[in-house]
Amino acid sequence: MGIKHAAFAGRLVIVGFGGLGQGVLPLILRHIDMPAERITVVTAADDGQGMAEQQGVCFVRRELTRADYRDVLAPLLAEGDVLLNLSVNVSSLALIALAWQQGALYLDTCIEPWGGGYTDTNLAPAMRSNYALRESALALKEQAGRPTALLTHGANPGIVSHFVKRALLDIARETGGGVDTPASRQDWAQLAERLGIKVIQVAERDSQVSAHRPKAVGEFVNTWSAEGFAAECRQPAEIGWGSHERAMPPDARRHDFGRGSAIYLMRPSAATRVRTWIPSEGPVHGFLITHSETISISDYYTVRDGNRVRYRPSVFYAYHPCDAAVLSVHELAGRNWRLQDERRLMMAEITSGADELGVLLMGHAKGAYWYGSRLSIDEARALAPHNNATSLQVGASVLAGLVWALENPRRGIVEPDEMDFARALEIARPYLGKVGGVYSDWTPLLDRDWLFPEDIDGADPWQFKNFRVA
Repeated sequence: MGIKHAAFAGRLVIVGFGGLGQGVLPLILRHIDMPAERITVVTAADDGQGMAEQQGVCFVRRELTRADYRDVLAPLLAEGDVLLNLSVNVSSLALIALAWQQGALYLDTCIEPWGGGYTDTNLAPAMRSNYALRESALALKEQAGRPTALLTHGANPGIVSHFVKRALLDIARETGGGVDTPASRQDWAQLAERLGIKVIQVAERDSQVSAHRPKAVGEFVNTWSAEGFAAECRQPAEIGWGSHERAMPPDARRHDFGRGSAIYLMRPSAATRVRTWIPSEGPVHGFLITHSETISISDYYTVRDGNRVRYRPSVFYAYHPCDAAVLSVHELAGRNWRLQDERRLMMAEITSGADELGVLLMGHAKGAYWYGSRLSIDEARALAPHNNATSLQVGASVLAGLVWALENPRRGIVEPDEMDFARALEIARPYLGKVGGVYSDWTPLLDRDWLFPEDIDGADPWQFKNFRVA
């Protein structure tokens, strides 16, 4: 477990040190061969200061703003260093530009705007979407030869893109269409088309609970960033829109710019629910939370004939968070989406449960196939300190992304779908608990007529209208 995956002679600057930052630091010190004193944490709060200093890491308490982020960070970065952005409310595009100016590599787990950008009602919903943020970041791809800037490599977005590729190869093998590992993006997309994949869900159920500290009124509780999740809840719901879909939802809109791989709904993510399936529980209702992987995966697996889209899967995230977070979301909606005054990250108080995070590929010859990670809180605590099951799944992916970036330092802007998926899984897998796949005959039409008749499309179970909870 203590194998060194990479040697690094430069400096590492970590921006943001909440639950994820504190959870990933032990993994970095365990698997990256570098002195702790060459790591600097810059964060707006004093959470984790004692732990960081005990490890020999420099701790700087400073909230970064548009006005001063360059003054704070530029002296800490030079050629070949790494800027790891684990913050909220600090612009990813601004930090990429600064890292490149200094000759440094960059990594993050999501594309962040400056504070409030996700929920600024002065902006049109299309401009508060992850689609718009991704398009802004991908515009930097034109600057070839730059240091690697690996975007959105957490658990999801991030490791789930590698789960998709592993699942495609499994399905190909099981359905008699076994192939060598595709060598290009187009080859991967054509494999998904040949297998008949119509829908890819990121399907997650977090069952971690605290038996002794329930959620209080006026408190937002979650197993990862409360601020980050609450912002996602208030963004428009987004769906990578597949070529098999016959009817747009009545509240859906298309973007009039960019690659055109996704649509958005004129309603908040957490006000939209969808049907999904999880190995441990079976059918589940999840929130349709916007995430950039739903847009990048649908784009990556697009096959075109000239300007016409011949094939594209529908992709969306169906998330059932921990029960305390579900209560928090219901209260948030009842407050007209104004965030509660108190926020809490569940960590030491968790008494049981697991995070089951995977991808559910549907429409192929065997119906549905879930592939992913099932990590319990007890396993997470045994594997790494300062973690719960959710944070460790993210931290393992951050570690994999960091190692890959050090091994590939001049790739410019990179998304998870463009990486070596096998290398990323090799590094992350020891921290992901039980990893594997399960086939199911579930469809979103299962048992839909036993209580109330509904408006469904019986001709094709994989239409989005069948997944959406009315």
